Amino acid sequence: MPSSARTAARDAEANPAFRVAARTGYVANGILHLLIGALVLAVGFGAAEDTDQTGAFRALAAVPLGAVALWALAIGLVALGCWHLLQAVAPRHLSGWRRLARIAAEAPQGLVFVVIGILSASVALGARPRAEQAAEDASAAVLTLPLGGLLLGTTGVVVASVGIGFVWMGLRRSFHSKVRIPDGPAGHALSALGVVGFLAKGVALGIVGVLLVVAAVTVEPDTAGGLDGAVSALIALPTGPVLAFLVGLGFVAYGVFTVFRARYARLDV
Repeated sequence: MPSSARTAARDAEANPAFRVAARTGYVANGILHLLIGALVLAVGFGAAEDTDQTGAFRALAAVPLGAVALWALAIGLVALGCWHLLQAVAPRHLSGWRRLARIAAEAPQGLVFVVIGILSASVALGARPRAEQAAEDASAAVLTLPLGGLLLGTTGVVVASVGIGFVWMGLRRSFHSKVRIPDGPAGHALSALGVVGFLAKGVALGIVGVLLVVAAVTVEPDTAGGLDGAVSALIALPTGPVLAFLVGLGFVAYGVFTVFRARYARLDV
C-alpha cells in the first residue's frame, strides 16, 4: 500500500469521531447477536424461524420503528467494518509477514461487517433476503466451476478454522488483549460472557464449515448453508433442542459481551 494511503488511514484511525463510530459499531454488532441468540432459543423451543443475520433483520423490520432500528444497525455495522479495514493497514512498526497477518485477520472482518450492514439497509428499504437460500445458490454456482468442489471444500475448511479460532480465543481468554477488562465482579462477569460467547460462536462457525465441506464432497449444494443451516443440523441431533438452546444462550452472552466491548474495547492499533 502507498505510504500516503497508509498515512491517511492512520489519520482516520486517530480521529475521535471515527473511534466513537467504531464503538457504536460494537453496540450494533452486540444487538445483532442478541437478536440471533433469541431466534436460536426460539427454534430450540420448536419455533420455525430463520436464525441467521437476515432472519434477525426481518424480525426487527416487523416491529414498530423497525426500519429506524435497521438503519441504525446498518450505520453502526458499516462503521465497524471500516474500523477493521483501517486496522488492517494503519498500524505502524509492522512489516513482512506480521503486516500480512494483520491484513488477513482484519480485512475479512471489515468486509463482512460492511456486507452485513448493507443487508440491514436493504431490509430497511423493503428487501427480504434469505441468507440460507443465497448460500445454497452460491454453493451450487461454485460447484459448476472447474475445481469448484475443491474451492467450496477449501472455503469450508477456512470457515471451520475460524470457528476453531473463536473456540481457542474463548478457552484461552485471549480476547482480553482487545478489551480492557475492569477489576472486580464486573470484570469477572464480562470475561465469563466472553468465554461463553466465543465458544458458542466458534461451534456455530465450525458446523457451517463442516456443512460446506460435506456439500463439496457429496456435490450437493443443498447441504451447504449458513448459520441457519448450522442450527438446523444441531436440531436434527438426538439432543438437538438442548444443544440449540445452549448455542442460543451463547449468542446472547456474546451479544452482551460485545455491547460492553463498546465501552471497554482497546482501539489503539
